[in-house]
Amino acid sequence: MLHQLLKKIIRTGVGKGRFVMAGIGLTIAMLLILSAVQIQVNYNELLYAKSNQDSIANFLVVAKVINGNNRENVLSVEEVEKLKRQPFIEKVGLLTASRFKVSAQSPSDRFPFYTDMFFESVPDEFIDVKSNDWKWEPGSTTIPLIIPNQFLDLYNFGFAPSQNLMQLTQSMVMALPIVLNVSYQGQPVRFTGKVVGFSDRISSVLVPQNFLALANKQFGTQGDVRPSRVVIRTNDPGNPELVKYLKANDLVTDADKTRFSQYRRIVNTVVNASWLTGAVMLLFALLVFSLFIQLTIASTKNEINLLVTIGASPTQLQRFLMKQFLPANTVITLACLLVIAILQYVLQAFLSKQNMYVSSWIDWYTVVAAALILVVLWLVNYTTIKKYIKETEK
Repeated sequence: MLHQLLKKIIRTGVGKGRFVMAGIGLTIAMLLILSAVQIQVNYNELLYAKSNQDSIANFLVVAKVINGNNRENVLSVEEVEKLKRQPFIEKVGLLTASRFKVSAQSPSDRFPFYTDMFFESVPDEFIDVKSNDWKWEPGSTTIPLIIPNQFLDLYNFGFAPSQNLMQLTQSMVMALPIVLNVSYQGQPVRFTGKVVGFSDRISSVLVPQNFLALANKQFGTQGDVRPSRVVIRTNDPGNPELVKYLKANDLVTDADKTRFSQYRRIVNTVVNASWLTGAVMLLFALLVFSLFIQLTIASTKNEINLLVTIGASPTQLQRFLMKQFLPANTVITLACLLVIAILQYVLQAFLSKQNMYVSSWIDWYTVVAAALILVVLWLVNYTTIKKYIKETEK
């Protein structure tokens, strides 16, 4: 009987319009703040998840800035060790260059070509080509080679058309033996080169480390030389701190891979702005709900005083009013989570077509954020109701 009377009084004093407006304000605010949480989760997953790791972009070839002084264009031991100590660099591999003259030519006139070239080697963990033929045994005259895709593109789209030659596929190049002439004391030492793969990571002709170490010792025209380039592995090639470090230490790398740092700062700003917008909207929503509760109690002040006079306790009134607001808040929270879940599923399907991967489910951070907001709403409702019920009694 008391609950029915209270419900009739509250509905008469408040009106459905005000309640709906307050609910809409809370819904918009909660959607914004929960979207900001989920966007941050997706942002981190796109940057750092293993499924999104780019085996090409995460490896950078770093060199000294060219200044015309060959002695100063090599990397010292201290500079390499300093690179290894940086928190944004996971591993550093030295690119060892050949110290002898070498040329390559076709064994037949069908695909005539001749070029002077040089070799480099790097630890296998920095190579993006996996092949069972990538090995060399001492005494063997066949040298496995990994060449850049850029070389094949230059031949197919530049040299071949200009010389009226046939264009080559990767499989054709891998089947074609290459004559390698290494200069030693003015005489050529002949080897056979076999292309075992094509690299997008390192733009030079790679040979196995054990071959180059022995060849430099046997055919080299100068002593040990410090490397002029290194390969670094980083989990975030667009890290602004990495870009800043390279610039401060006169180091350069592929600008296309580090240019992402500029875009990342913009995205960071947008993500942070969404957090701020959601938080401000949530504060406004809490304020609106607080004012709505005050208005509800103020508009029914006389009726509440009458109920207290005829025996209704303040605790009963508080409990009843809480039951009027808490279920509505819970429904709004669950509805917002459902909307975010649907949007996340649609986003996952869209990004997967672009070879970018995020979870199709909302993250538990988003669920925890929704639960925390619901707790805050409960506290605001409870505090406001308790305060103004007491004032009504005076």
